[in-house]
Amino acid sequence: MRRWWFIIALVCGAGWVDHAGAETRVKDITTVQGVRSNQLVGYGLVIGLNGTGDTLRNAPFTQQSLQSMLDRMGVNVRNSQARTRNVAAVIVTAELPASAGKGSRVDVTVSSMGDATSLVGGSLILTPLTAADGQVYAVAQGQLAVTGISAGGKAETVTQGVPTTGRIPNGATVERDAIGNFPEEKEFVLELRNPDFNTAVKVADAINAFAAQRYGMRVAREDDLRNVSLRKPPKLTAARFMAEIGNLPVSPDVPAKVIIDERTGTIVIGKDVTVSTVAVAHGSLTVRVTETPRASQPNPFSRGETVVLPETQIGIDEKDGKLAIVKGTNLQTLVSGLNRMGLKPQGIIAILQAIKSAGALQADLVVQ
Repeated sequence: MRRWWFIIALVCGAGWVDHAGAETRVKDITTVQGVRSNQLVGYGLVIGLNGTGDTLRNAPFTQQSLQSMLDRMGVNVRNSQARTRNVAAVIVTAELPASAGKGSRVDVTVSSMGDATSLVGGSLILTPLTAADGQVYAVAQGQLAVTGISAGGKAETVTQGVPTTGRIPNGATVERDAIGNFPEEKEFVLELRNPDFNTAVKVADAINAFAAQRYGMRVAREDDLRNVSLRKPPKLTAARFMAEIGNLPVSPDVPAKVIIDERTGTIVIGKDVTVSTVAVAHGSLTVRVTETPRASQPNPFSRGETVVLPETQIGIDEKDGKLAIVKGTNLQTLVSGLNRMGLKPQGIIAILQAIKSAGALQADLVVQ
């Protein structure tokens, strides 16, 4: 119950502060086309586990990997049956930033593949990490940091978090420059993180106003709702040019949306959401069924049997639904109107869905 009222305070609080019109920097709402991070993946082994590794009989790929690793080290174990529980096969993933170069360090995530119960105390053996093109861009190795725990005995087991997944901070060394480095070209494109025609025009106008004063020329052109083309001024590096325009303030346009998460009762209403004049009544019907079993015993010296007879009590409680007029020309008016009706988030969700069905909610309704 506390969680519901906390959400109401966030969604329909009386002390409303409008931050939607706040300005943000160009570099916070755009990215340079072609400059992006890349996903890396690799297969490796974690050793040094305290009897919590894979069962080699149930995870044959772990046994094959262990044998192959020992073969490369000059140890022949092909004809022996290993029974160790200190090794686990894992998948290693990492994100290679666009700015990463040779020798840079990145974090890696290690996840168990077999039936290992915990990776606590394990160390990852040298593991190549490849990208989608099949090239090795980094190698990972190091001691795992696992936050989850798992302990128990024959009768009971306690598990907290996920002990079969861990991280190695700065656990991978970059061996190849990242794909999609910053282009040193005369023209490049800025991509909006949240595509919108108005925002693209505002970004282009802000850059052109700055460039006309600083360089004496217009350098930006909005192509569509996502892309803004830039032309680098002469005798200026692309890095310096991006550093200068990246801090320009812009007020991005926010689309009118209402986001609803029915599982948690979360409601997020955008600034430009409006509601046409509608009358809303919301009541609740509660049906309570109570079962009270009663034992019925036979008379003395009779041949009857004791039986359990059910007793059912049914109560119906229907609260009066108040009819209210809701009209929101702006977000604060809409929130205040819903707040005056004294509704819980479940009721607000039902009303917003009904208003949308009636065509009075002038916004996109997204139900998650």
